[in-house]
Amino acid sequence: MKRYKVIYIFILALTVLVACGNSTNTANQPEEVDTDIKAPEFNGDSAFAYVKAQCDFGPRVPNSTAHTQCGDWLVAKFKEFGATVTEQKATLRGWDGTALNMRNIVASYKPEARKRVIICSHWDSRPWADNDPDEKNHHTPIDGADDGASGVGIMVELARQLQLQETEVGIDLICFDLEDYGTPQWYNGKHDENSWCLGSQYWAHSPHTEGYNARFGILLDMVGNANARFYKEYFSQKMASGIVSKVWKKAHKLGVGAYFPKSEGGAITDDHLPINNVARIPCIDIIPQYPTCEQSSFGPIWHTVNDNISNIDKSTLKVVGQVLMEVIYNEK
Repeated sequence: MKRYKVIYIFILALTVLVACGNSTNTANQPEEVDTDIKAPEFNGDSAFAYVKAQCDFGPRVPNSTAHTQCGDWLVAKFKEFGATVTEQKATLRGWDGTALNMRNIVASYKPEARKRVIICSHWDSRPWADNDPDEKNHHTPIDGADDGASGVGIMVELARQLQLQETEVGIDLICFDLEDYGTPQWYNGKHDENSWCLGSQYWAHSPHTEGYNARFGILLDMVGNANARFYKEYFSQKMASGIVSKVWKKAHKLGVGAYFPKSEGGAITDDHLPINNVARIPCIDIIPQYPTCEQSSFGPIWHTVNDNISNIDKSTLKVVGQVLMEVIYNEK
């Protein structure tokens, strides 16, 4: 995953507690009617298998054989599950001037529908374990089981479910490329925040469909660790607070609120920023933060060689996947 810039925002709030009697009689007030439909059951085992399948190709580093093979596999799986697949291919320059073969993959359901929702994640993996405790690993590519493959694994399982039971709105599952080729920590020169998220920057300027628009987007990043806690990311709150509220309410209603604390998180550079700032589509980031972790605020395996399949938890995949299912199947 990218070298995130995290800014923890501490807000001093004055809470006034009014302990006075309330004479309003609520006994005869009508009960709130729950109009949500029950979404299909998300399969965490299936999502886990799709995460593992990506990792089995090896690190999905741009310009590598593993990257090409995994991309071909994703296209084939989405087509197998009934999606209309569009690929965006271009040659972009990385922070070091390297020519990178970009490949964004878009799997669309009900492509004719004007009302649309985006679910997205990045599918490339970090070429360098530049946050590894062992300096000898700093130039080693990572598997990116959590950082990339977990979000895509959930999306492939969503595709399987969407083939079985369609939603009322159109759904676009977007696999962004070149998210994690940002400037490594060991580089002594200038660190450019724009060196991250190259695939989503490209898509935001040139969507896969001319004149494309969507109601909102939900970005998944590092959504497979057992200890993941998804705080309300700062830019998501600032740019798409209504979508944050929608998703977090679903999580708490499902009884998995422990994974989705109502607390504010930090500000993170991720693929949701070009979608918000350039494409002008409100998009949130479901991403864990670990405020007490000394090694990284993104957890101990972030950008290390330990980001492998052994650290992926089926229960976390199921929680995130089910929350997404409840959101998209209840969108009218």
